Amino acid sequence: MNIVDSSGWLAYFADEPNAKHFLEPLSDSDLLVVPSVTIYEVFKVVLRESNENEALQAVVAMQRGRVVDLSAPLAIAASRLSLEYQLPMADSIILATAQEFNAIIWTQDSDFKKIRKVKYFPKK
Repeated sequence: MNIVDSSGWLAYFADEPNAKHFLEPLSDSDLLVVPSVTIYEVFKVVLRESNENEALQAVVAMQRGRVVDLSAPLAIAASRLSLEYQLPMADSIILATAQEFNAIIWTQDSDFKKIRKVKYFPKK
């Protein structure tokens, strides 16, 4: 299973230099897990930088994977991970979701670079 965090989705949608790194996990929707917090983050950025139609199209693409809502047990796990790794809320939810699904996180976010089962690509 794979999770592409918000930075990866945004790089992919904007066709940034690192977009190529996210093609592999995004090409297999059966193995793609999408924490709902990433939908929030991506929609917000695309809406701010483009328009609502583009933001909605991004959400449609993201929903090809398995969208996982934030449940109470997942929130508790994320809180623990946030304290353990000093992660912001969204990152801790992404990590908790990855652990729940035994997924690899694909990211450009340096907050994840020292965490196990993460494919980190420094932002160019």
